[in-house]
Amino acid sequence: MSQKRRSQSWTELKQAGNEFFKTGQYGEAASIYSQAIKEVEKSGKKNPEDLSILYSNRAASYLKDGNCWECVKDCTVSLDLVPFGIKPLLRRAAAYEALERYRLAYVDYKTALQIDCNIPAAHDGTSRMTKCLTEVDGLSWREKLPLIPTVPMAIKEKLSLATSQQTKQHNGTRENEKSVPGEDSIKKALTLKKEGNAQVKKGEYKKAIEKYTQSLKHNSSEITTYTNRALCYLSLKMYKEAVQDCGEALRLDSANIKALYRRAQAHKELNDYKACIEDLNSLLKVEPKNTAGQNLLLEVQKKK
Repeated sequence: MSQKRRSQSWTELKQAGNEFFKTGQYGEAASIYSQAIKEVEKSGKKNPEDLSILYSNRAASYLKDGNCWECVKDCTVSLDLVPFGIKPLLRRAAAYEALERYRLAYVDYKTALQIDCNIPAAHDGTSRMTKCLTEVDGLSWREKLPLIPTVPMAIKEKLSLATSQQTKQHNGTRENEKSVPGEDSIKKALTLKKEGNAQVKKGEYKKAIEKYTQSLKHNSSEITTYTNRALCYLSLKMYKEAVQDCGEALRLDSANIKALYRRAQAHKELNDYKACIEDLNSLLKVEPKNTAGQNLLLEVQKKK
């Protein structure tokens, strides 16, 4: 066994790190990625793309473990090696957000949207940061932002193509998973979603669900449509359906606050307190000062 261990290449180590990450063993994953980084550096063939991916993967492990400053450092190294990588930008943004460095998080989310305007996690992040910064800095919050870098067109085209391919591989292509929807589909989906939102305001949850369902047929990668439909299911006491929709949203963005909170609410109603607490712990790792999450966790811990 030790002979095999010694002869592991950096690609094998990376694969082993990925397996640990998938099973939630984030500390072990970070350790294995560190070994892989050493192997690449030792080999003398310091391919910036390979190193960039390894640092970005280790950053993801740190982020999941709540080690946000280490995540920021690794993402910055990854971006120095290969500028404007989507994954390290989004991971660093999430880490900055958890650290309440909202201006820096906003800059990273906006930079990611320059590369690919169809990233739900970046849209949601930008919205959250806009809200936070308005509360903290008032209406003139934009004046206090650091400079948002301009992504060169050649990089946009190259990275957008690479990202769509990576996302397919990363998520595991499903039969019902289509390629990125066209502009017309996105517009139709948005219109239907807005119609659904209008029905929610009237308390017409069944009609809202119909609109959200139609919207998702045009664009199945819009996170907020899933979380909005989950809210309707919660209101109609359709808790299993709410769990399912939140699961879809979390497949697209594993740190989505609304999806984690609403799934926790549904789990609570289904008396699945263990799953409820797991979701709330995940939520509080991303947003430690989330009052609603803290209160629900206290309430559920009393019931256990």
